[in-house]
This record gives sequence, structure tokens and C-alpha cells, in this order.
Amino acid sequence: MLILGIDPGSRTTGYGVVALREGRSSWVASGCIRLQGAALAERLCSLLEGLEMVLETHAPDVVAVEQVFMHRNADSALKLGQARGAAVGLLARRGLPVYEYTPAQIKKTVVGRGNAAKAQVQHMICAMLGLDRAPQEDAADALAVALCHAHLSQTLTRMRPARGLLHATRRTRRGRLR
Repeated sequence: MLILGIDPGSRTTGYGVVALREGRSSWVASGCIRLQGAALAERLCSLLEGLEMVLETHAPDVVAVEQVFMHRNADSALKLGQARGAAVGLLARRGLPVYEYTPAQIKKTVVGRGNAAKAQVQHMICAMLGLDRAPQEDAADALAVALCHAHLSQTLTRMRPARGLLHATRRTRRGRLR
């Protein structure tokens, strides 16, 4: 299975493609789409053109996208949301399954801590994928999104056969096991 991870941005969007075979993840491609143009509409058009090239080149089976979070600047968050929305719209139009993960979920899955620094994410991406050098921050973040999906989807696949067991051990309101 080929997983495309996307780290959306209003100036630079990172992408990373990871192959998941027999429970092992391997690097396929990664990079950054530099959004050209002064106006937001021009940058969104540039984003769509770049993503279409990535989709045509790598033909992923699924796509994982980082969710938007608002840190300090609402205007930046809105622009980021528009870039993310344009990307998700393109993916949906192509009929690709899209999965979304929060930055904390991604960092927790890849590094083990939900508040990990970008350098830690880059280090773990290199270690997990056997890369000689760290990719650019946006590309590393996108690879982390793809790896997050790879690991969480494998975990869910393993848990599905035991679904009946999960229901059998639920606690009641008073803390007793059923």
C-alpha cells in the first residue's frame, strides 16, 4: 500500500510517500511544493497543480493529512485551512480515501511525545525510514503524517478480530468489569 502524507501550508506544502509492505514502512519520495503567487488564489492554484503532479507520479492508495490547529494568528490559521481544504477537495474528487490526524497524534505516534520538537520528528523519520539525511521540515512532517497513518491503520487492523473481547471487558459506572 502506498500512503501519501500531506503537511499543508499556505506558502509551502510538504508531501511524503511511504510504502507499507508486510508490516514494514519504506521511503518512496518526499519533497515540498512551493506555492507561487502573491494572492492566496494563485497560491492555491499552485498547490493543486503540485499535488496533481504528485498524485500522477506516485498513485497513492490512501492519503493522510495533518489537521489545522490555531496557535496564535487566526489569519494564518484561516489561510492554512483554505490550503488544506483545497487539497482535501482535490483528493476527494479523485476518489482517494483521506484520513486526518492532529499534530499531537502524529508526533505521539512517530516520536512518542505529542509535544515533540521538529528536530525530534526529523530524527525519528530518518531512523524509521533509514534515511541518510533529514528531509526538509515540511517534507519530514509529511512523512510523519504518512507513518502515523501506517502505524495506526496496522494497529486497528490487528484489533478488529478481537472486537468482541473489547466489549466484554468494559467497565460499568461503578468500576466493575462486565
